[in-house]
Amino acid sequence: MGSCIICGTSTDGYICESHEEDVVFEFEGSHANQLTPGRFYRGSVDGFADFGVFIDIGDSVTGLLHRSELDSRLESLDWDSGDTVYVQVTDVHDNGNVDLTWSIRQADREFRGSLVDTPEGDELPDDAEAPDPNERAVAGRPAADADESAVTTGRSETSESSATVDIDGASTESEPETSVESKSDTDVEAETDTSTASTADDGGATLAEPDEERERVAIDELESRVGDEVRVEGAVASVRQTGGPTVFTLHDESGTVDCAAFEEAGVRAYPDVEQGAVVAIEGRVERHREEIQVEASGLAVLDDEEREAVEDRMEEALAEQAQPEAVEPLADDEAVDDRLDEIRDLAGLIRRAVLDSRPVIVRHDASADGYVAASAIERATLPLVRDEHAQRDAEYHYFDRRPLGEGVYDMNSATRDVTKMLDANERHDEKFPLFVFCGVGGTGASKDGLELLSVYDADRAVIADGSINGETAEAFVDTAGTTASAIAATVAVHVDRDARDDLEHLPAVSFWEDTPAAYAELASEAGYDADRARDLRQSVALVANYQAYEDKRELVADLLFDGRESLAARLATQFREKLDTALETARTHLEQHEIDGTAVNVLDTDAFTHRYDFPPTGLLCDELHRRTRDDAPVLLGIGEDELLVRHVDALDLDAVATDVADGAPDADVSIGAAGDDRLTFLVGEREAVREAAIEAIAERS
Repeated sequence: MGSCIICGTSTDGYICESHEEDVVFEFEGSHANQLTPGRFYRGSVDGFADFGVFIDIGDSVTGLLHRSELDSRLESLDWDSGDTVYVQVTDVHDNGNVDLTWSIRQADREFRGSLVDTPEGDELPDDAEAPDPNERAVAGRPAADADESAVTTGRSETSESSATVDIDGASTESEPETSVESKSDTDVEAETDTSTASTADDGGATLAEPDEERERVAIDELESRVGDEVRVEGAVASVRQTGGPTVFTLHDESGTVDCAAFEEAGVRAYPDVEQGAVVAIEGRVERHREEIQVEASGLAVLDDEEREAVEDRMEEALAEQAQPEAVEPLADDEAVDDRLDEIRDLAGLIRRAVLDSRPVIVRHDASADGYVAASAIERATLPLVRDEHAQRDAEYHYFDRRPLGEGVYDMNSATRDVTKMLDANERHDEKFPLFVFCGVGGTGASKDGLELLSVYDADRAVIADGSINGETAEAFVDTAGTTASAIAATVAVHVDRDARDDLEHLPAVSFWEDTPAAYAELASEAGYDADRARDLRQSVALVANYQAYEDKRELVADLLFDGRESLAARLATQFREKLDTALETARTHLEQHEIDGTAVNVLDTDAFTHRYDFPPTGLLCDELHRRTRDDAPVLLGIGEDELLVRHVDALDLDAVATDVADGAPDADVSIGAAGDDRLTFLVGEREAVREAAIEAIAERS
């Protein structure tokens, strides 16, 4: 029976079941069947094929990382043969083929521990040196010639040279400040007593308590204090156990630093100190592999007034840093100008989430407006993520777009999000994200989903047409009178003012007709005339329809930001050809009704549209209405269990829903997606809803 190198709990071997995925393994076997599916392994790039990348795991086994498992396009990878990569083994086939998936953690330091997978069983690494010289290895044990007292205290002043333990667990030699000959026996004995003092409250770690009288040093000042004994105070951002020291990542109001505390090789120091604890750490500032770290000789958990002082400093600094600068809107738009306070509040939530190391999850409608709006926020947020996190894959870890094909944030979508959120928190101590909704989430149809997030105190921000209240979301910006993209682009320039040049054309792209002159002029100045803006809108609408639940990050970026004008033109041509074909069929099957002098067109969308091909029903009804509204100001598209309403004049959809419900009382009529004027009902009452809707719309038009 042993102890888990992550949490210290009793377990068979070195790692408990709950932390199996927090460890990266070095494989020393010779056959694929010696691999353990589910584990993460350090590998190296062997070669490339059209369908993926071959990864060597150890010296004798090669697996396939299929292109579908990558977070970016195969051709955009900056890997060379021999580069170190991190993968998870998903399956080992009887024929020896090994299936791999991408690990979002692409550095040893991003795992909480490291072990060696051998045919005889798991072992601690013998050496802390990282396979990649540009990466810091996480696991290791002190070198055999390291002085034992130096290992215990993190440094030694009682030998001719002092062995220090860096964050990797490797020992390095440095000249002593004072040799043993220059000290009295009393001095040596006093130092030994101090360095091995036991603190019962910290779980038995043989490390000293920090000196309360020592002056606190801000983390951003440590660069100039290399070699000094310092005291730092802050919150523990993460804890990971290596084969050598325990590494506490500490952040204060000024920055983040790793602190290495050594109890015994592979043994958890201060086992009661977990993520979120507010602590004081005393130790020597060292530089290892160009990184500043604190070689801890003492740690204490702060409470009461001391804890409050640290938290107040951090909160004040974060609030100031998260506050958006005063930024002019992209163009003169009354609908935006009237909501600038709400826009700045929402931008502040995004900035604060990035600074708090919380992921930002953007949920958006799978439409042109939804994709453009979410991409604007993505374009402004990613530079902040890169600045805040050094990992090269941070932008995939701390920012995600998740389209919603249904146009509402229902319980199905919310349950999926909460499940992922809780799993990431349990497995990797990931903080709960900020959810930003673009073009969805504004009506009662999304209320249950938003409230499920609120149960877990996950922040919600909404950019949509609707009337949700402050209890449903921390920030809400109504899009009435404009588009989600126009609002989102203005939010984005408040998140990062340097993104302005990239975003100026986006509002014009989002208007299907009657583009405000200010936005059209702004886009034209940026090189996007009316035809090019139209091509972008249509091409994004086309790709939004396919794989509607995928973000298609690189493809959308190619269209909106990277000047792929020929690609946009080609996709826009496909859009128009497919739409014209569908419109020709739809117009043939339109039924026109006239009630009290009002003409109403009715299309059976269940019978005369391709529901699972392009164009989607909503987009088809939009364009069909634009082409027929001179003859009939109202279009009803009735499907199996939904009714789409398109109209020229303002229409109170709540009142229409009430009228239809009165006319079809057993149909359970309710309002669907915001901005789409959609009612849903029970399939069995379709005909009753159809008749009630024609009458209700005619009376209210």
